[in-house]
Amino acid sequence: MQSSQTLRETRYPADVGYFQTPWHIVLLLLIALLLFGGKRLPEIGKSLGHGMREFKDAVTGNSEPDSEPQPELPPAEPAAVATTATPTESERETV
Repeated sequence: MQSSQTLRETRYPADVGYFQTPWHIVLLLLIALLLFGGKRLPEIGKSLGHGMREFKDAVTGNSEPDSEPQPELPPAEPAAVATTATPTESERETV
């Protein structure tokens, strides 16, 4: 009689992980294409790559200071003074 460890190794030869075959990746890309469409995928990839690069730079401390200064916001305009409206002649008439 085989031990339980030997029996397990013969039934399940290796741990199964994700994306072991190219078909898994193709299926994942096909689902992404159906969900987001062909026009949005390059934008999503670009923003994902930019975010990963910023994260890596922040973790390693290689972030460069911004070369262009942030523009200042203009001062807030004063709020408009509320006035009471007087009804016109046509608004006063009721049927």
